[in-house]
Amino acid sequence: MTARRRGRPAGSEASGARERILGAARDEFAARGYEKTSVRGIAKVAGVDPALVHHYFGTKEQVFGAAVEMDFAPALGASAMIEDGALDGVGERLTRFFFGIWENPATRAPVLAIVRSAVNNEAAAGVFRRLIVAQLLGRIAGRLDVPEGEAELRVSLAAAQLVGIAMLRYVVGTEPLASADAEDVITRVAPVVQGHLDGTH
Repeated sequence: MTARRRGRPAGSEASGARERILGAARDEFAARGYEKTSVRGIAKVAGVDPALVHHYFGTKEQVFGAAVEMDFAPALGASAMIEDGALDGVGERLTRFFFGIWENPATRAPVLAIVRSAVNNEAAAGVFRRLIVAQLLGRIAGRLDVPEGEAELRVSLAAAQLVGIAMLRYVVGTEPLASADAEDVITRVAPVVQGHLDGTH
């Protein structure tokens, strides 16, 4: 039998190895948080050598970044809600989209784990900031038909409104917000988000 190099799958083993690693990383970060998750632990769950994790992703921070991007993939489509700079009704659409992610148990758990990791660890926070600023806020701001700096400020204020409420409702569990009807929350928050985006707040 010919020995193969450690960490590099051969033949059919190679197919799906990256996806297994990414899935394992997602689960490990969700269950343990950033600080308690290790590349070795991810590799063990994925059933691969730790060298293969480094081969595909590099450092733990880079693995975390890939996992964050996978979990936030639905949110990255939010920029499509603003077409050709038109802002009519976008506050409600964006608010409903955002709370839809948090209200769905399938998407809430991984996003919640990522947010908690970002709050507790600077490396994780850096990855989170880069993803949100470059890939989400940047895309939305680019669609607003206003000067660049003004667009970024408006989008940042709208995001702060949504993220702040999500932190209190889903992470901290502040009452009565935590148990308030989601539709009621959306109805109250959407006009504020709209005001930030169109510059009236």
